[in-house]
Amino acid sequence: MPTRIEQLSRAKPNLLKFPDRRSVYWLDELPTRSKNTTTAFELTPRLEQLAQSKESSHFIEESRRSPEWMVSAAALKACPSERVCSLALPRMPADGWQPERPLLATLSVAVKNAKPSSRICQLAQPKRAKTLLTYCSVDSSAHAISVPITPSSRIRQLASPKQVHAQHSLARPVSWPVPDHVLKAVASERLQKMARPKTRQALFEGYDPYQVTHAARAATASPRLLELSLPLPRKCKGQ
Repeated sequence: MPTRIEQLSRAKPNLLKFPDRRSVYWLDELPTRSKNTTTAFELTPRLEQLAQSKESSHFIEESRRSPEWMVSAAALKACPSERVCSLALPRMPADGWQPERPLLATLSVAVKNAKPSSRICQLAQPKRAKTLLTYCSVDSSAHAISVPITPSSRIRQLASPKQVHAQHSLARPVSWPVPDHVLKAVASERLQKMARPKTRQALFEGYDPYQVTHAARAATASPRLLELSLPLPRKCKGQ
């Protein structure tokens, strides 16, 4: 095994003899480019064999020429086995199988002269949907209700439409005449003062949002406000 000094004393391989090889090292001179734009590959005999198109069978070519072909002597003298003969037999139907009835089957005299009963005629009638407007069907006159049904006073009370409230006022029209006293009305100084928006200084101008006014300090809550401010009795713990 060579020593470390002998391994370092060996000359580095010349990478310029492989022009197509990409290298991450800095080269003094760029390698000469080959004239061929792509790399030429050499095919092995096996790859050339696989690249060839598949040849059609000789038997297929002869069968395509004519619908008749020669049968070999071995096929003419062949004898099928018992298994092949059993498989060649048609499959027998299952036990209890009956062939389909013909469309135009002959009917017996008893069937032709048979008369349906009233129950069969009733079952043969199509089903009729029940309607909410009538108590019975039009055709079923035999089962019609003879006793008239009279609704109770409670049902009549519930069936009557709801009356409009006495103080109900209809929707005001979009355009309506304005009276003269409204047109000539002059707002007082108090109304003009209340109509002006409330002026407030900004935070950078010295406004204190936590300052309480003197009116709020001297205000007294009414008994109703004191009642509403109390917590609910069910939420109070027993002392």
